[in-house]
Amino acid sequence: MDQIMEILVTFFLVISGIFGLVGSFGLIKLRDTMQRLHAPTKATTLGVGGVLIASMIYFFAFEDTLSFHELLITIFLLLTAPVAANFIAKTLLIEKADKIALPPSGCDAGWAIHNDPPNLANNGESRG
Repeated sequence: MDQIMEILVTFFLVISGIFGLVGSFGLIKLRDTMQRLHAPTKATTLGVGGVLIASMIYFFAFEDTLSFHELLITIFLLLTAPVAANFIAKTLLIEKADKIALPPSGCDAGWAIHNDPPNLANNGESRG
């Protein structure tokens, strides 16, 4: 049983190292900001997530303790990395993209700005 757990921990550490290496290499080699944005988010999510999963397995198998801290950090990374990448991409679209090349956004404010549609239920009347 111990050997299986050691192999499992080693597997997750090697996989996370590979993702970290590929993400770092992609950050250096990719040309523009939108391409560079993809590599570090994958390296962060999968690389650090693999190390945290290996840590959870290690503490469960060899130290006989359940560690929920690593699980919470992994969930936090899985939720925040795509959101952060989305915000960076939208900021780049607003700052650098040619306004003519962008398709219409369907609202008056333009891209990456929240624009609530008018409330049609009360026909513009305010309640108070």
